[in-house]
Formats: sequence, C-alpha cells, structure tokens
Amino acid sequence: MTHTDTETLKKELEEFRREKEKIRQLVGQIGGKNLAKRDRIINITFISLISIVFLLDILAHFANVPIPLPPLLLIDLGVLLVSVKIIWMIHKQSKVEHFQFWILSAMEWRLNEIITELKELHKKH
Repeated sequence: MTHTDTETLKKELEEFRREKEKIRQLVGQIGGKNLAKRDRIINITFISLISIVFLLDILAHFANVPIPLPPLLLIDLGVLLVSVKIIWMIHKQSKVEHFQFWILSAMEWRLNEIITELKELHKKH
C-alpha cells in the first residue's frame, strides 16, 4: 500500500466514524433512551385506565355495586382506550419503519459510493 492509499483509508475511516456518531445522535432523537421513560408511563397509564374500567364493570355486574354511569358507557370507554392505544402503537411503529428505511437507504447510498471508489481503484492498478 502506498502512502496515498493509507491516507485515503484513514480519511474514509474518519468519515465513517463521523457518520456513525451522527446516526447515534439521530437514534437518540427519534426514540432512544430519552423516550423510553415516557413510553413506559403511557403504557402504565393505559393499563391502569383499562383495568379500572374493567374492574368497575365487573363490580357493577357481578357484585351489584351501584355505579352512577350507564352500563354500556364503561364498555364504550374501554373500547375507546384500547383503540387509542392501538393508534398510538401504529404511530410509533410507523416512526420506526421510517427510520429503518432511512438507514437502509443511507447504507445503500454509501455502499454504491464505495463500489464506485473500488472500481476506480481497480482501474488505476
């Protein structure tokens, strides 16, 4: 290997490290560790609300506890909560899929760039 080849490889390695760090920062912004706590709180909230609605419905029907709400309202509320949770999960999944597509596109672009550089190096030798 010549000195210029070594320098070229060093520059490419440095560029790779910069891109790697940029991707790390993007992952953190999109949904890394920062959003995990918020997601856990949202999940606990949904589970708690659905459990409370289910418990109230059970108490109203089987223990004859008087609840000042119409009987079907609790079922409707439970269905609404589950629907909102599903919509939220679909939204989160679409963000993940968009990010995966972006990463794969960036990798393909970089791979094509490397192939072009290899072809040029092969022509020189």
